[in-house]
Amino acid sequence: MTMLIVAAVLYFGVNIADVYWRAYEFKDDMRQQVEFAKNVSNDSILSHLRAAADSLGLPDDAQAIAIHRTQSSISIEAEYDERIELPMHATLVHFHPRVVGPL
Repeated sequence: MTMLIVAAVLYFGVNIADVYWRAYEFKDDMRQQVEFAKNVSNDSILSHLRAAADSLGLPDDAQAIAIHRTQSSISIEAEYDERIELPMHATLVHFHPRVVGPL
């Protein structure tokens, strides 16, 4: 019985960790784009981040990326929900990655 419980916790724990790991990787991609944004156009940043969201398997909502650029700074943000399936329960987790940096 103990092995069954441990296996269930590991199985669902991996699913939960995977959702948060993908969110972390997406935000890290945003950080990299902000770091080099001075020499890159908004269209190029959008293209890169949309491809990253697609390759990470994020929901379609993650493709709606907003870029705000001023003379001295840039911010990139997105907003999406991920569904986590648990035994007899499903929950939505809301993510709003946002990165701001100087130009």
